Amino acid sequence: MSDLFGAAGLDKEAPRPLADRLRPQRLAEVVGQDHLVGPDGALTRLLRSGSVGSLVFWGPPGTGKTTVARLLAGETKLVFEPMSAIFSGVADLKKAFETARGRRAAGQGTLLFVDEIHRFNRAQLDAFLPVMEDGTITLVGATTENPSFSLNAALLSRARVMTFKALDEEAIQKLLARAEEIEGKPLPLDAEARLSLVRMADGDGRASLTLAEEIWRAAGEGEVFDTAKLQDIVQRRAPIYDKAQDGHYNLISALHKTIRGSDPDAALYYLARMLDAGEDPLFLARRLVRMAVEDIGLADPQALVVANAAKEAYDFLGTPEGELALAQAVIYLATAPKSNAAYVAFKAASRAAKEGGSLMPPMTILNAPTRFMKNEGYGAGYAYDHDEPDAFSGQDYWPEKLGRQHFYEPVERGFEREIRKRLEWWEKLRAERRR
Repeated sequence: MSDLFGAAGLDKEAPRPLADRLRPQRLAEVVGQDHLVGPDGALTRLLRSGSVGSLVFWGPPGTGKTTVARLLAGETKLVFEPMSAIFSGVADLKKAFETARGRRAAGQGTLLFVDEIHRFNRAQLDAFLPVMEDGTITLVGATTENPSFSLNAALLSRARVMTFKALDEEAIQKLLARAEEIEGKPLPLDAEARLSLVRMADGDGRASLTLAEEIWRAAGEGEVFDTAKLQDIVQRRAPIYDKAQDGHYNLISALHKTIRGSDPDAALYYLARMLDAGEDPLFLARRLVRMAVEDIGLADPQALVVANAAKEAYDFLGTPEGELALAQAVIYLATAPKSNAAYVAFKAASRAAKEGGSLMPPMTILNAPTRFMKNEGYGAGYAYDHDEPDAFSGQDYWPEKLGRQHFYEPVERGFEREIRKRLEWWEKLRAERRR
């Protein structure tokens, strides 16, 4: 699988794709990942320390994950053993592990590179744990999915995550300049078309070189393409924004704020722009769930249900049918009554928990599963609320040294209006029973 590209020096007559001919021969030649392989990069520091360990490479396609893994094997004198989780199963894993054990017995280590590692199920991921722990393999897994969601905690606790960034304009331009050097001729594009080509690559270095090859094949003698002709040739338009850069964050911020501001039309507009730009719909679905709990909360408890249902509907239907479920959720959230009372209350409770984290709850509400604990006073005096008038005892549940605190303040909108009435009623009963 071809991946990222740097300085070359290979025979330019070799009948191989441009991306393969531009593959870096040293980590220092990798472009766009200075935070990892630069002079003070995270991988560079690990190599200096002499101990790399197992790693997870997380980032968009065409950012150099495979290439860096291959070069890392060379730097650490390990045998590079690649596999893809798409095409491999348990039998392939067992074979790879046995081969690695044989090498280890002969004094040779193995770097097992697993592309698309998130495609493995939990049982398959668990199979890596013992061979990672005993040093049979150094695992380098590559994924385009957020490891926090796509990989299990046991594997993540044994591997360090390295984040690869989508290539910025400068990095793509550097690749194109190297391609021109190895081809011995400039790209037949005017300045505006060249910038459009960079945007078309959408942070994917491999894609930028594939597009460059298409352009060279299509160009006649002395022909120079403008942006319109470029789009005709490659049948691709520049994305509206780079999903890893400012446009991505600007538009998701706009979507969030228009929903919070109860403007369904503006919210639909920004949703449509992000989908049209190729944004991951499940990223949008996750953000809608967040908006439901942060900005609507208990003013409309159904908001969270609707947002989760939209995510499930998209999972079930896919694109484009599932996009309508996201649009429906956006309209619902934008038109729902708004409250951040639960959000504010949780932040306040979190601060209090940090300050009073070692305080014991009152003895009345502690269980007494043993006779000793019962004799020590655990659970003494506890009033079972269902046995009390109005199913409410009015007990004090707070640590004695902390005293009663007040975090949640429901608003006078939507369902929270009803919650406020209940809280006021219970507070009235509590005051009566303290007399």
